[in-house]
Amino acid sequence: MSTSEAKSCNLLALTQLDEYWQEQGMELFPHQLDTVDRVINNMEGKAILADEVGLGKTIEAGMILKEYMARGEVETCLVLTPASLGFQWWNELTHKFKINCFNNRKGKGWHYFNVIISSLDKAKRSPHCDYIYDRGFDMVIVDEAHKLKNSKTMNWKFVEKIPKKYLLLLTATPIQNDLKELYNLVQLLRPEIFGNYKEFKKDYVKDKHSAQNLDNLQDSLSKVMIRNQREDIDLYYTDRKVKLIPLELSDKERELYDGITNLVKDEYKRCVDKNKSIFHLLTLQREVCSSSFAVAQTLEKICKSDDYKAIAKELEELLVLAKSIRENQKMDKVEEILEEGEGKAIIFTEYRATQKYICYHLYKKGYNPVIFSGELRDNQKEWAKNQFMRGGDVLISTEAGGQGINLQFCNKIINYDLPWNPMKLEQRIGRIHRLGQDKDVLIYNLTTKGTIEEKIVDLLDKKISLFESVIGGLDQIVSEDVEKSIGSDILEMLVES
Repeated sequence: MSTSEAKSCNLLALTQLDEYWQEQGMELFPHQLDTVDRVINNMEGKAILADEVGLGKTIEAGMILKEYMARGEVETCLVLTPASLGFQWWNELTHKFKINCFNNRKGKGWHYFNVIISSLDKAKRSPHCDYIYDRGFDMVIVDEAHKLKNSKTMNWKFVEKIPKKYLLLLTATPIQNDLKELYNLVQLLRPEIFGNYKEFKKDYVKDKHSAQNLDNLQDSLSKVMIRNQREDIDLYYTDRKVKLIPLELSDKERELYDGITNLVKDEYKRCVDKNKSIFHLLTLQREVCSSSFAVAQTLEKICKSDDYKAIAKELEELLVLAKSIRENQKMDKVEEILEEGEGKAIIFTEYRATQKYICYHLYKKGYNPVIFSGELRDNQKEWAKNQFMRGGDVLISTEAGGQGINLQFCNKIINYDLPWNPMKLEQRIGRIHRLGQDKDVLIYNLTTKGTIEEKIVDLLDKKISLFESVIGGLDQIVSEDVEKSIGSDILEMLVES
């Protein structure tokens, strides 16, 4: 972006930063410049920045903050982010925008700094939230703002209660499951746009997986949300090449899957009769599709519970079977994929037990694997990222690696197990398919034939269709030719199968 373009936009911050950015070889892309202009001049500093992953929402937010500070309209700002991204935000604001800020990892000094970065999880809890309510901030920025999708949660209530003039919500996935999530985000910014939820539901919600009156809905959203997409901006992006890989279970894996499925069906009926929670059933069913190691760990815990004495024998038999399976079919396919071509790869799984199995197996095969999980402290996560970049062959990550970190030096992702939320898939892929990636991105989605994972693909596709109809397109994330189906909720699929 040239100096003349900066001046034509009447953005003071661009003029202030121009010489420094030229020295650093930095620039603002046209879509980012347009976003800053729209948020400040048309949206009164209250907006959802919903660009596709990798298009620079952090840069846009930093520039908006810098501009308000240059105009003298913002002196104090609170940035709320996942704990693992605090350092990254500090680095961006300090070195790209020359904003003095404090990364408040320990929850101290709430009244002593003008620009504070904090994890949302820490800030929302007492006594930290009391200091924040007492002080208030001119601007609040929330990264990964889909964590505010439920208005009944502490997250949503905390952000709603903070005294503030301007509010930016950053998320590439403002809808993850249904339209109420989007409604809740808009309520934080401009509650007058949609009114109460009863009115919103009547006007716009057709059913759980579809919307109605799309033109009116999108027109209302345009007052408070900006979504830049790769296909609409004049920048070069490499392609995504997606493969959905169905695998046959081994005989013992099939025996374990069928045993778990029958157990879950029986327990579902018992829990319904006794009005008990069935969440643990879903966990078992998901884990058995991931690995025998993941489900064995949960079975071991259940066997020790007094709640399951009536089925103790069945549980113990399944546990013995699970522990007897030392190699999984998915792992064989992973080895094949890693041997195809050169370059680094990221393997995503939702379960720590599966992660440990993958790491141990690849290490024995001569690879240099690096672990990334939510159990690591912030500095350990930075170390893991650098270790992967410098000498690692494979990064094996839980969902903790699916947000915020930038890994465009890698171009291969293996989804060892599929999350039940398509936006988590998009977040994962966004770690490598972003500005700066110079290779085509290869995405391998592993599923097991004749299991609930096949039905998950259909459900993912339906959720993607809802997202695209309301928010805008998503690049291919499940497969190149997934057929659409009516389907039903996961548990109903399980019980009726």
